[in-house]
Amino acid sequence: MDTLIVGAGFAGATTARELAEAGQKVLVIDKRPHIAGNAYDRLDDGGVLVHEYGPHIFHTNSEKVFEYLSRFTAWRAYEHRVLAVPDARTGVPYPMPINRTTINRLYGLNLDEAGVADFLARMREPREPIKTSEDVVLNSVGRDLCEKFFRGYTRKQWGLDLSELAGGVAARIPTRTNDDDRYFTDRFQVMPVDGYTAMFRRLLDHPNIELRTGTAYEDVGAGIDRRRTVFSGPIDEYYGHRFGRLPYRSLRFEHLHLAQCSEFQPVGTVNYPNDHAYTRITEFKHLTGQPHRGTSLVREYPTAEGDPYYPIPNPANEALFKQYEALAEAETEVFFIGRLAQYRYYNMDQVVAAALALARRLIDAPVVANALAE
Repeated sequence: MDTLIVGAGFAGATTARELAEAGQKVLVIDKRPHIAGNAYDRLDDGGVLVHEYGPHIFHTNSEKVFEYLSRFTAWRAYEHRVLAVPDARTGVPYPMPINRTTINRLYGLNLDEAGVADFLARMREPREPIKTSEDVVLNSVGRDLCEKFFRGYTRKQWGLDLSELAGGVAARIPTRTNDDDRYFTDRFQVMPVDGYTAMFRRLLDHPNIELRTGTAYEDVGAGIDRRRTVFSGPIDEYYGHRFGRLPYRSLRFEHLHLAQCSEFQPVGTVNYPNDHAYTRITEFKHLTGQPHRGTSLVREYPTAEGDPYYPIPNPANEALFKQYEALAEAETEVFFIGRLAQYRYYNMDQVVAAALALARRLIDAPVVANALAE
């Protein structure tokens, strides 16, 4: 066999397909009983297509990535919208990311775009240098909006205060002075028509790909004869936690089907930054466009224990990762790719792009000095 790929999510499946089309024999294993990684979706008991591990909305500015995945799925146009309810007692929702509507509704104003820009300029607390997520938020929108929309959500989501989290996390959420209420502004904003699992099934459907789910690397890895390994699991796990465990944030999902309710909320996701133990509720029919007399929801409860979902970006964790990165860079036949293997908060399209690049490197130069995907 040419390549053992550990993980059947975006990183592993994309790499596998590319290597297979180049004529290489590939074995893909995944310890879960299904393909598609965290993008796995299924019909629930009520017949609604749900995302088992929370909402996955595909968006990208990369035509290359979009065209590549279009080989394996048709698309449904979908622009994700999010509301935030900072005070559950009033239940008043506001567009998120913060925009002109948010400001005017929250403060009882009637500002135009220039007025919103001036308002935010007065509210912001300039920070220099920008190091933490607190610096990012205060520098952008000031303390009142920070407390209403960001600090509580961050504490729940990450188990850390904004001041303890790297600036890049908060920087993912823009602030707008117009009425654009889309969560993303990417060129391509779509959902796979038949769902993610169906897309992955086609992606992995190649005579040169063998697939084994319910198969953990630690149980079978040493017994599989191959030229190289592509690993998309936690990098610290691969090295037996030699320097200690890298911290990851996990989630617990509470799925609910409402048979007698056709629509629970007006948009796909509603955030609850300051109330409840959960961070947000997602209603899947908004995402998929599926017609159904009932509806299905998921509440997300961040936890410290459980399957790793999010690398926790701060200086101490980055320093620990660098120790594992040094081991990875010394490898010549093991290659690390993906959110967990590279300890980076990647979006789906970024993982696909990295997988395409890694596959090309492996096809063009079978032995590569640096085994950490770029």
